[in-house]
Amino acid sequence: MKLKYVGPKPIISHTGIEFDNNKEDKYKYINIALQIIHAIDHEYIENRTYTYNLNNPILTHEEMMHELNKYCPNLDLLLDKGSHNVEKEIQHNIDRAHENRVLSEEDKIILENNINLMHDYILQREVNKQVYYCIIDVLAEVIKRDHLDHIIVPMYPKFLHVLHSAQGCLAEQKPPIDTNLDIYKKNQLLVRLQITH
Repeated sequence: MKLKYVGPKPIISHTGIEFDNNKEDKYKYINIALQIIHAIDHEYIENRTYTYNLNNPILTHEEMMHELNKYCPNLDLLLDKGSHNVEKEIQHNIDRAHENRVLSEEDKIILENNINLMHDYILQREVNKQVYYCIIDVLAEVIKRDHLDHIIVPMYPKFLHVLHSAQGCLAEQKPPIDTNLDIYKKNQLLVRLQITH
């Protein structure tokens, strides 16, 4: 399966298909997560501050796939697993549609058709999600390995989302790594992820 953007989470019913714009496709965040990893994954000299030029253009699809294969060598296995799980979930939803005692037979058929119509869309979203969380795991590992004290990024929603995901991943480490995410102003709005090792 190819990595590509599809869109927000679909809400599928017998009356139609709507989209939850609050549940964005994780594909939108993969490029930012890779750029943050690229910015922090290097040798460090103690007591030195490092900066990274975020004016670099976003990665092309080919560059992104190259980086993904570097950081997630088991990418194909991950995609297969994600696809398999979604196929099971889709079939479960179709089975539930047929078992529904409230819907008429016609509504059950419409619901099944709507689920089938969104099959590839749902599958692609799951693939994007699996890849995103693989990269977030790598980001957390780099932070942990290099004992980073903090990461500061511009206050853009995509950067905030990625750091928030990294914060969640660090909290799940054994032992958990304590973090604090705050927003402050210094010529511009910035987001700082502080890490306590």
